[in-house]
Amino acid sequence: MKKPFIAILLLILPFLSAFSQVQNAENQKVIADFITVIRQQNKAGLSGKIVYPFKRAYPLPPIKNKQEFINRYDEIFDDSLVNIIVTSKPDKDWTKMGWRGLMLRNGVLWLDESGRLIAVNYQSAAESKKRVARIDKQKNYIHPSLQGFERPVCFMKTKKFKIRIDDMGNGNYRYASWPLQSKQSDKPDLVIENGTFIHEGTGGNHRYEFKNDGYVYSCDVNVLRKKNYPPATLTIYKGEKAVLSQPATISE
Repeated sequence: MKKPFIAILLLILPFLSAFSQVQNAENQKVIADFITVIRQQNKAGLSGKIVYPFKRAYPLPPIKNKQEFINRYDEIFDDSLVNIIVTSKPDKDWTKMGWRGLMLRNGVLWLDESGRLIAVNYQSAAESKKRVARIDKQKNYIHPSLQGFERPVCFMKTKKFKIRIDDMGNGNYRYASWPLQSKQSDKPDLVIENGTFIHEGTGGNHRYEFKNDGYVYSCDVNVLRKKNYPPATLTIYKGEKAVLSQPATISE
C-alpha cells in the first residue's frame, strides 16, 4: 500500500486554518497547468519547471538536473500520486501558504507561484525500497559505534565540520560530528544523545537541538527559504550567547 511519507520537510497540519484555499485566478491557472502536465505525463516539460536540486527522503540522493528527473520520474509519480494530483481541484484541494507557495492537500506536493515544483512529500513503493537499500549500505561504512539507529535524518557539512543526525526512536535524536577532513567510518569527535526535533513555522523548516556540558547545539534545516539563505545552519550556544554559527550544506 502506497502512502504519503510523513516527511520532516513540510509538516504544517496544525496551521492550515491560518491560510485559505486558492481563489486567485492566476494561481488557479498555474495549478491547472501543472495538473495538465501530470495528466499528459509530459516528463520533459515538467523537468524544466523544477527547483533543483530536488530533494528526496534522505538518504535517497537529490535530483540534480533535468535528465535525472526524467530518469526518476516514474519512481516519484506512481499511479497513486498521479491520481491524487489529476483529481484535485485548484480552488478546493490547494492552499496558498504565503510566500512559501501553493500546497496540495496536507502537504503532499508544493509549487511556487510561478508553477515550479518545489517539493513532493510522498514516497512510492519503488522509492521506499531504494531508500531501505541505501540505509543498509550506510550501516556498512559508518563507524561501528553509530550503526544502531532507527532511521538516518540528514548529513550536514559546514566549513569546519561534518555532522550526522539519526533518529534513535521514541522522539530521540543523535548528533555525531567529525572534522571536515574525516570520514564517517572514523570515530566521531563528538556524539550527543537525546536530541529533540522542533518545528519552525508553517513551511516545514525545523531544527534539532542537542545539549552537552552547558552548550546547546542547534542544527537548523531551511526547507523553504528565501534566496541566498543556506540550506542549513549549525549554531552553538553557551547560555543565551551564540559562540559559533556556520552555514551548512545538506549532503547525500
